[in-house]
Amino acid sequence: MFGLFKKTSQLDKLQKQYETLMADWHKLSTTNRSESDKKYAEAQKIIEQIEILKK
Repeated sequence: MFGLFKKTSQLDKLQKQYETLMADWHKLSTTNRSESDKKYAEAQKIIEQIEILKK
């Protein structure tokens, strides 16, 4: 209940976006290889941003 008004940090938002992209990447890996590669590339950009924020 007390977390209701808690704002999410930029790091939390990026991690959630990364998890979503990786899930999409995994689903597409068996059906559409080119779209899968695009999702993986986007996920790598997000993980680079996460590592910059962690420093």
